[in-house]
Amino acid sequence: MKRDYYEVLGINKNASSNEIKSAYRKLALKYHPDKNPGNKEAEERFKEMNEAYEVLSDSQKRQQYDTFGHDSMNNNGGPFQESYTQYSGDFSNVGDIFGDIFGDIFGGKRSNENSKNRGEDLRYDLEVSYLDAMNGAEISIDIPRKDVCSICHGTGSKDGSSSKQCPKCKGKGQVRYSQGFFLLNQECPQCKGRGNVIDKPCHECRGEGTVRKRKTVTVRIPAGVNEGTSLKVSGSGNAGSNGCPAGDLYVVIHMKHAAGFKRDGDDLYTEISISFPQAAMGVECDVPALNENEHVKVKIPSATQPGTILRVREQGFPKLGRKSRGDLYVKVNISVPRSMNDAQKRALFEYAKSMGEISKSSQFQSDSLFKKIFK
Repeated sequence: MKRDYYEVLGINKNASSNEIKSAYRKLALKYHPDKNPGNKEAEERFKEMNEAYEVLSDSQKRQQYDTFGHDSMNNNGGPFQESYTQYSGDFSNVGDIFGDIFGDIFGGKRSNENSKNRGEDLRYDLEVSYLDAMNGAEISIDIPRKDVCSICHGTGSKDGSSSKQCPKCKGKGQVRYSQGFFLLNQECPQCKGRGNVIDKPCHECRGEGTVRKRKTVTVRIPAGVNEGTSLKVSGSGNAGSNGCPAGDLYVVIHMKHAAGFKRDGDDLYTEISISFPQAAMGVECDVPALNENEHVKVKIPSATQPGTILRVREQGFPKLGRKSRGDLYVKVNISVPRSMNDAQKRALFEYAKSMGEISKSSQFQSDSLFKKIFK
């Protein structure tokens, strides 16, 4: 007498589809014949659990089983006429069940058999100046890539001779092999995944259909591009095989730093040096821009302290894909003169006295010292 299918898998009758799969997976790993060679009990247990899973994993079969029990599995006039798969010991269709649980690695269905014939994508690392990143630019680059053979036009065959179906993979481009109790797909070693073999290969490409060439590609650098941005140039990768499209080229941007400037996101940072009188009284300065022929007007307010950072709105990098821009930040440094003439020294001395930086008790000594310096 057959055991209840729910009992076989060790689940209750309200189990979800995920719980059914999980239970089956654990039992399959435990009782698979490859892990229990020569063990008849394990083999029978494995066939029993496969039978149970075949029914309970199908919503329609499960409903019939819940209503009519094992009688629904009878092909002799029972309410469920379509026979479920019987496991006779070769386990040839177990891969589909494992594929349903684990995916392609166990021999499940491939989503696109021809996707591997598409050309490979390429990567190119491009160094871009701050100025080009700010204004945008078009830059031509020279890349090595696989191109369609001009002699055979990509067929790989000599003088228009035809190819034939690969005898090893039967045109599928892949072969299946077993590793333990796993069924795996692998690129066919005879046709290299193309699905066909060539009797008379082209002398130029040696049957590959592609040749190595250098190609000049123009890359449009959008204004505001930043470090690490990847720009896609469609169809500029390696050529595909069997008439399939070429891959894409991905240009990865790297910033070439400009002397005196630092970038942080969309903002730009720089420094200027002004004199003490300018910092004290205020001044309007021309701050150098990235473009050597341009300047940015910056107003330095009076009483500006060393290390003050001033913000100039909308003078940074454009924000990628937007009309607004980042800001320019200017750090103010106070420069100290390396040398002064006598008049400048006297003026500075008098200023120090007026600011009280020379105390009255030491004023006589300071005056005497000053006279000695300027005698």
